[in-house]
Amino acid sequence: MRQIVLDTETTGLNPRTGDRIVEVGCVEILDRKITGNHFHAYINPERDSDEAALAVHGLTTEFLSDKPKFHQIADELRDFVQGAEIIIHNAPFDLGFLNHEFQRIGLPPFVEHCSNVIDTLVQAKELHPGKRNSLDALCDRYGISNAHRKLHGALLDSELLADVYLAMTRGQNSLSMDVEVEVAGGGLVLEAGPLGEIVVLAPAADELAEHELVLAALDKGVKGECVWRKYSIQG
Repeated sequence: MRQIVLDTETTGLNPRTGDRIVEVGCVEILDRKITGNHFHAYINPERDSDEAALAVHGLTTEFLSDKPKFHQIADELRDFVQGAEIIIHNAPFDLGFLNHEFQRIGLPPFVEHCSNVIDTLVQAKELHPGKRNSLDALCDRYGISNAHRKLHGALLDSELLADVYLAMTRGQNSLSMDVEVEVAGGGLVLEAGPLGEIVVLAPAADELAEHELVLAALDKGVKGECVWRKYSIQG
């Protein structure tokens, strides 16, 4: 199976209000092995990044000014992902931007060029409910070094996510809720005991504040109340 781990960096949070992609990074996995084959491009978004976004990726308007525009890299990106299963952390965000960019230049939406999409954030929340499941948190959990990650970068984050995905899904086909254990010497087989209690961690005050800033930006983008307000974390 051919899979592509993908990440983007953008000028802001909402493509419908004019935000654009500034970087795309893709890493190829073939039959659960990272091949070393990748796609990477910096993109001139033809606008400045929001201050918050710039603080995340550090890609200045000056740096991006001589880079290709999206329409100049679209065909190469499309050819690289064609027919593959796409793996993204928080997929709705990246897919929203990619679909918008593709449609903006008259191409079918990005998702129509892929066979399927896996959202590793959804997977992580199912495996680790109540815990932090950011890329950094998952790197720590699975023992993957991210010491060189000072700023977000699409290719670097795709490389880290590829390692996280393989670690997170290793042996998943053999997992079963009906685990059986052979008692040493007796030949008896017993069902394993119940799973431990799930610990739910409440968000810290600074995390709630950051969450509210994101929601406020989305509200502004839709000129009303965004749908995520229904799922807003209660302090």
